[in-house]
Amino acid sequence: MLGFLIRLLPFWVREPLLIVLGSVLGVRIMYLAVHDHDWVAAGLGTVFLVFTAVRVHTVVRALRTRRNPGAAASSDGDGDGDGDGDGDGDGGADGGAVGAAPQPQPQPQPQDKEPNAWGQAAAAVAVFGVIAVALWALPRYVPSSDNTPQAPSCSDGSSQEELPEAYKDSPRPVTGEELCEALDRPDLAELLGTPGETATSVSSTNNTAPLTDEKVAAPEASVTFDTYTVNLSATYNRLSIGQYVKLMEFGDETDVRKLTVLGRPAVLSSAHTMKFEIDLGGSASGGPVEEGPLARSVTVALDHDDRGGYCDISVWSTSGTLPSDSVLVDIVERVLPKIPERP
Repeated sequence: MLGFLIRLLPFWVREPLLIVLGSVLGVRIMYLAVHDHDWVAAGLGTVFLVFTAVRVHTVVRALRTRRNPGAAASSDGDGDGDGDGDGDGDGGADGGAVGAAPQPQPQPQPQDKEPNAWGQAAAAVAVFGVIAVALWALPRYVPSSDNTPQAPSCSDGSSQEELPEAYKDSPRPVTGEELCEALDRPDLAELLGTPGETATSVSSTNNTAPLTDEKVAAPEASVTFDTYTVNLSATYNRLSIGQYVKLMEFGDETDVRKLTVLGRPAVLSSAHTMKFEIDLGGSASGGPVEEGPLARSVTVALDHDDRGGYCDISVWSTSGTLPSDSVLVDIVERVLPKIPERP
């Protein structure tokens, strides 16, 4: 259909159009072929460039013919003159003996039918419409160099350092990178109520619990958005949720509420984070430790029987705003199945 419409266009519209399209597509495809080392694309780009070269040669010949029409006409006139001269000479010789033969009347030559101007205009509009649609759809199928910064991933900051001895137990506790992969979900921002945000930083560590001589694994992962920061940690000690709730009576946790998440004992609580500053000016000590923003946490047992160990998800923001408890529970229900239950 497109080829038929192009054939309806006048020569001086059709040929420049094909040259422009062929050169643009050929150069673009050759660039992508060199960039991606794709030999198939290189062959396709060569075909477009050769096609464009042929069209350029055709236009050059047509321009030469239009600029020098006398050369072609003179060659035709010479041929006609020779024929007429011979005819007159022969006619004179024969006329003396036989007589002049009647000359045939010239027949009117059929005139070439001029192309329909309205049809050409409609074809031109249709062709340019198809080209516009092709240019609009081209970015969807042709890879482009997008300089938009990509969201950080859990593997960006991963290191090959040896795990502490606490992570060599059988069965092995989860690592910080595994917690990060469980937490850094594509729908995490949407679950937090900020669907338009992208994570600005992602981190994970393979810590051990303090005062345990590095015998208790305590991995941790964190995902930070513009509005909220979400922290996920797991502690492989023997402290049950019931014992953990009793210890809260002596701590600074507030708004404590027991609940069950996916059949496991859990507790909701609030506590302030710690804020500290590091002096990079050469001072031997940093700034004083201050009280940070309030964080809301959900602590869930690592197994259904609550035999010890827990997983903790905390959310806070620099502005002090917090999502609702139902949002926290929803996040826990999405993340917790990714963490193996403690046997």
